[in-house]
Amino acid sequence: MIEQSDGAAIPAGFDVPVDPLRRATHYTGEPGCIADARSFAAHFLDQLRTEWCAVIGRRSGEALLLVVSELVTNADRHSDGPYILELEGTDAAVSVCVYDSSAALPLRFPRDPERIGRHGLEIVHALAAEVTAERVPVGKRVRALVHLGSD
Repeated sequence: MIEQSDGAAIPAGFDVPVDPLRRATHYTGEPGCIADARSFAAHFLDQLRTEWCAVIGRRSGEALLLVVSELVTNADRHSDGPYILELEGTDAAVSVCVYDSSAALPLRFPRDPERIGRHGLEIVHALAAEVTAERVPVGKRVRALVHLGSD
């Protein structure tokens, strides 16, 4: 807002709330879907750079792609149906949501460097500021919030 000498306020365009960038896609479990999800997320990051003037460092961008990979891999392995990847972001953070048809909430195993496999949620928790899982009418939703930064 720009305030004039008579006390009137004129919108300057900079204080108008802007909706976050939102994109969603679905997968059926076909071969290559995890790579497609990473590509979808990489394109989303490019859109944030362009539309939000987001400064996204290499490390935070790679963290987001890894979180997407792990959550989509879990949906692919542990559900019997299609799943949805939903991304919502600003210049500060991206919310990654994966919906799948299984109502079973994911298990996070204790850290064990000798265990082979089942490290996906451990990785997601290490990279994300917040991780939640909840049942929804179609099955479940797993959400991870990844902060963006210039590294």
